[in-house]
Amino acid sequence: MESQEAYQRAKKRVEVKFRFYTHLTVYIAVSFLLIIINLSTSAEYLWFKWPLIGWGIGVLFHALGVFVFPKKYAFTEKMIEKEMKN
Repeated sequence: MESQEAYQRAKKRVEVKFRFYTHLTVYIAVSFLLIIINLSTSAEYLWFKWPLIGWGIGVLFHALGVFVFPKKYAFTEKMIEKEMKN
């Protein structure tokens, strides 16, 4: 029983990390696309930095939540377990 619960917790952590890596990959791909569009249409004004900064802040907070403050997910799992017992 404990082995199954440990597996489920590990699976959840892997899913959370996978979602972050997917987010980061999309951010990088869209960043390159925006840079190319900006440089090919109006190289005199570099507007691509504004969406990249805004979205980059979101990616940063996502990374902090996944790698620096992972206790949030553990807390959520404990709340779910408590609700399932009721």
